[in-house]
Amino acid sequence: MSKKSNTSKRYTAEFKKDAVDLVRSSGRTVTEVARELGVSSEGLRGWVRQAEIDRGEGPAGVLTTAEREELVRLRRKVREQEQTIEVLGKATAFFAQQKTK
Repeated sequence: MSKKSNTSKRYTAEFKKDAVDLVRSSGRTVTEVARELGVSSEGLRGWVRQAEIDRGEGPAGVLTTAEREELVRLRRKVREQEQTIEVLGKATAFFAQQKTK
């Protein structure tokens, strides 16, 4: 397991997966594993919960990691398209005004 080393305490997907696998296979509590790995127990608990959701074991309506990533991508695309539409609208108004002069 390789932990991403920076001060923001962000961990790689591989580290999170390995930590979740350790919780599932070791028979130890989340708190024990978290202490051993030097991560917060609440953070590890969240990773375990998200892994369950990604395996289809979560509550209905909760987004998987892939769905969350897709949602972020689509929201970004919508923002970009809204900006393009705004620019095109302003350009249209500008050129329409130029025609009347």
